[in-house]
Amino acid sequence: MTGLLFAGYVAVFFVAALACLAGLSRVGRVEDPGTRRGLAALLVTSGGWAAAQAGFLALPSTELKVAAYTGGLIFGLATVGAWLYFCSAYTGRAFHRNPTVRRVALGVFLAVIAVKVTNPVHGFYFGVEQASAPFPHLAVDHHTLHWLVMGTAYALAAVGYFMLFELLGQTGYDTRPLLALVAVTGLPVAADVVGASTSALPELSYESLGVAAFAVGVLFVFLDRFQAVQLAGDVRDAVVFLTDDGEIRDANERARGLFPALAGATGRPLADAVPAVAERLAGDRDVVELRRNGERRFYQVSATPFTFGRTRVGQMVVVTDVTSEEDARRQIQRQNERLGQFASVVSHDLRNPLNVAAGRVDLERDQRPSEHLDAAARALDRMEQIIESVLMLAREGADIGERSRVSLSALAEQAWASVAAEHATFVVDGDLAFDADADRVVQLLENLSRNAVEHGGPDVTVRVGALADGSGFYVEDDGPGIPADVQDDIFEMGYTTSDGTGLGLSIVETIASAHGWEVAATDAEHSATGARFEITSVESAD
Repeated sequence: MTGLLFAGYVAVFFVAALACLAGLSRVGRVEDPGTRRGLAALLVTSGGWAAAQAGFLALPSTELKVAAYTGGLIFGLATVGAWLYFCSAYTGRAFHRNPTVRRVALGVFLAVIAVKVTNPVHGFYFGVEQASAPFPHLAVDHHTLHWLVMGTAYALAAVGYFMLFELLGQTGYDTRPLLALVAVTGLPVAADVVGASTSALPELSYESLGVAAFAVGVLFVFLDRFQAVQLAGDVRDAVVFLTDDGEIRDANERARGLFPALAGATGRPLADAVPAVAERLAGDRDVVELRRNGERRFYQVSATPFTFGRTRVGQMVVVTDVTSEEDARRQIQRQNERLGQFASVVSHDLRNPLNVAAGRVDLERDQRPSEHLDAAARALDRMEQIIESVLMLAREGADIGERSRVSLSALAEQAWASVAAEHATFVVDGDLAFDADADRVVQLLENLSRNAVEHGGPDVTVRVGALADGSGFYVEDDGPGIPADVQDDIFEMGYTTSDGTGLGLSIVETIASAHGWEVAATDAEHSATGARFEITSVESAD
């Protein structure tokens, strides 16, 4: 019976070492490099620790037993470093990469190892003696220094557990699986205490069994869950993990609070538990509307593949509260609808009687010349211009069409061809290639060119070119220029210093803003007087 008990002890430590060795073959499935290295180191050190304990029991001589036990103490201390490295990498911290932390840790490790290795000389760490119960073995009497080191090691290990539990709390995941592993890891500590205080168990270091159980448990039981939690570590939203067949594998607390049907739904198809989310994943619309505490909320549903090693095993579904964005989108949609209705009224109900009035005035002018009729005709023409500008703003607003690669010089020539300025001079000073809605850029250049002719006179010189720093382009004239105190006001709708509509430059700013550009008025650079409009934040094409 004693022999069987002895063989059982040796076998337990030996099996723990083999399990850690076998686990190394699965470490490659861990996605994150830092986590993978930390877990591999934890398997190696805990496996070496367990193997050393098996050797301590099985080796024939006292000298070999003491050497094996000392080696086990070294492996045991190394597991603390591997454990903290794993926890830091897994939870997204940078402690494991900090040079100062690594140097201090290495220095403490070497100092403690020196004390352990020289124990036969000073005897401060442990002593040994022969014992017969519960089977013949070399009993270890741990001294105060050992318990101090052991207490410090467990305190550091607790820091690692804190990192893990904090991550689980942030992601809203169930902490019970981790608690189970913690319990398994800490259980051997009770055996250490019993062995040190009674003769019921041999006084050995049983912690290697717990550490090995944790590392193997992560690899063979909870690896996909641990990777799922790590993947969701920076996510503050509701998260649901699905198998590749669309069945629910797991969900965090936020997801269960948002969709109570997820509680106990593991293994069920998502379409059965939360059909609204499943429909959004399969359809074109990715926003779901829910009632929360009597309030209407909107959530965006998105999914990304979730892999296990190099094999896809499912997907991570993230449900994000986008109520503010959706409310703003719907408000803009309503405004656009009202603008469309306004454009329809302007286009038909106002333009038709305006055309009738213009026609009657023209007929009357043919019958009898009159300066009053000429003034009326000019007023009607101006009203037509205003209607055209207002319709452009109402129908197109800040929207732009599909972008394509365009040439500044080509668009500038196209815009100038539509400007009535027979005696003006047009100069293209350099080219710029960029991505834009070509039609809207032509409108922008037309408005700036017409503005130059309107304010600079019929023989004005208009120059278009790329900015020296490549950040955009400019339109410049040699007219009277714009006073510095109103250069910021001229883009306001309706602002004008002539008999124009006051909408031309407002349209310019609208088109620029729709592209993500900025437009500003300043003084001309190529002439003593004149205005210069610079359009910046344009990303030029390489």
